[in-house]
Amino acid sequence: MMTLRQFEKTPESLPMQTSWYLSDLGESLGRQALFTKQSPQKLKVLRDHALAESAVSSNRIEGVQVDQNRVATLVFGHPKPRNREEEELQGYRKALNLIHSTHIQLPVSEDTILTFHKLIRGKIWDAGQYKDKSVDIIEIGPSGNRKVRFKSVSPDKTPVFLRKSLERWERGLKERCIPSLILLAALNLDFLCIHPFRDGNGRVSRLLLLLALYRLGYEVGYYISIERLIEENKERYYETLKISSHGWHEGKHDPWPYINYLLFILTQAYKEFEGRLGQIKEERGVKTGLVEAAVSALKASFTLADIEKKCHGVSRNMIQLVLARMQNNKKIRCIRRGRSARWERITQ
Repeated sequence: MMTLRQFEKTPESLPMQTSWYLSDLGESLGRQALFTKQSPQKLKVLRDHALAESAVSSNRIEGVQVDQNRVATLVFGHPKPRNREEEELQGYRKALNLIHSTHIQLPVSEDTILTFHKLIRGKIWDAGQYKDKSVDIIEIGPSGNRKVRFKSVSPDKTPVFLRKSLERWERGLKERCIPSLILLAALNLDFLCIHPFRDGNGRVSRLLLLLALYRLGYEVGYYISIERLIEENKERYYETLKISSHGWHEGKHDPWPYINYLLFILTQAYKEFEGRLGQIKEERGVKTGLVEAAVSALKASFTLADIEKKCHGVSRNMIQLVLARMQNNKKIRCIRRGRSARWERITQ
């Protein structure tokens, strides 16, 4: 609410970095239709890949991890979850499916937010319910000392603050006083500062981000996992959130570090999307291209498990086949054999 309140009037100027990001994203949006007319099979593989990565990464950011060998089954099948972690992964997948299938009709609203929370929390007693006690963000120092880094909105004010945030979001879109992507990032920052739930706020914030992006026409999240990119830049995520939340309650905070972080994530998503479609050649097979792209993206030596993490939906046998072919073509070399085999790329 406090960030969106800052943007009720058109700012005198935008930070230069923000302007650069907005320019890049405007160009990417212009090319989006061209890229999404590519081979349906290519895009289907990317969609399945992104769905699995998003469910895994968004939960893993919050410390929820599942057996890697169960990911494909949990994301694309309907098995009974074995534990709490698997239940939450399935719940996130259901929320993603809801967004993908109904985002045109699904509003950015309080009911939608509560639905997301209910899905990701499963059978937990307060799923789909606001917090009933204060939830503070605790920072643990190197020596183990704990201090309150941020006090979230009190339980009695939480529903009002969230509703006002959503009202300002809708009004901002109608009045067009500021670029919609800045409003989107402001809404995301306000949601995290309100911290409406006892647990699951981070995951709901990322689902809300994805839905709002789709509603604005930015569809890159279909094909590239925004959540995975956030996880890969997790330190920067927490650092910019810390900086931009300072003074939030008084409306004296600086939202630009966090806004620029989210714009950076989106530019990276579009670069990866266009790059992957450029690397994946129809004649050699879509999944082969995904494995080769994953190898190219790894900077250091890697294991089979590293490739599996980046290629959900591609079987281990297929990955081994592609690695063997790349080794024969002298694109990679095996530097350690056996069960813990490790490879590295050969630079020309």
